[in-house]
Amino acid sequence: MRDLQQSAEEFSAAVGDSRALVERVELLQQELAAQVNEQTNRTLFVLTAVTVLALPTNMVAGLFGMNVGGIPFAGRAHGFFFIAGTLIALTGVLIYVVFGKRRD
Repeated sequence: MRDLQQSAEEFSAAVGDSRALVERVELLQQELAAQVNEQTNRTLFVLTAVTVLALPTNMVAGLFGMNVGGIPFAGRAHGFFFIAGTLIALTGVLIYVVFGKRRD
């Protein structure tokens, strides 16, 4: 009878230890999931920032890439530099907006 009681106590202690171990594993699992989510959010932010910064250039390239007459600044000697400067300035503003708000 004593051996049976001692075995039952050992089994009860093992069950209690396994419960504690399961709780620790669940906490570790939640921590790893949080880290993966944080990394995913950072990656998506960078992808979104690159997309936003490339948008003005893609829009202008798409508009000027059409084979139609009447393209603005085509007859001017410095038309290309005006468009390029405008795009660089707009991209600079977008960089400031995207990364400036990130610092706050």
